[in-house]
Amino acid sequence: MKHRVKIRNVSVFEKVQTYLINNFGSTTSLKSILKELHKSGMDIKRETLNRYINILMDAKIIYECKRFDLKSINGEQKYYLSDMGFYFATNTDNRINYGPALENVVFNYAKSKGYDISIGRIGKLECDFIMRDNMNNYGYVQVTMTTMLNRETEDREYAPLEMIKDNYPKYVLTRNDMIQKRNGIIHENIPQFMASGKLF
Repeated sequence: MKHRVKIRNVSVFEKVQTYLINNFGSTTSLKSILKELHKSGMDIKRETLNRYINILMDAKIIYECKRFDLKSINGEQKYYLSDMGFYFATNTDNRINYGPALENVVFNYAKSKGYDISIGRIGKLECDFIMRDNMNNYGYVQVTMTTMLNRETEDREYAPLEMIKDNYPKYVLTRNDMIQKRNGIIHENIPQFMASGKLF
């Protein structure tokens, strides 16, 4: 049975919670969050911020997705929501950026399948997710609403995957594009991929 946590400064805790919920799917760090809090006149120690984030993770409100650089590891990460309802509860206009929302859907799906999930960097390019299963097999995943706006959009999503030289599978997941083939990269529609229970 878990014990209740005591939060001395509820207003600061709520500010941290709102910030993380409203910025789900954005690359951040403790340093950048502290900077934003200080801008709004809230003085908080790094240790306190880290504790508040851990409370939110323990409560299963947010999940942490750390950066895995293919050459090194640093302190940046993203946070995803266990339930998009947390976002809509704090944003009454219901406007949403579909890019992070689709990432959130794919993140939770992969988590439900038992994957360890990281965000990655290949050279100067970003890979949305690096999936690792319990046998230490990897999969690389790019998530986007569509690749069909123009060639530049398509190239932006495929380029990070094309730079990876190992033989693990690489995926571009979109909302409802026509399936295409490019350099052995697997293109799947997110609803169909999830409905079929596919693995990475």
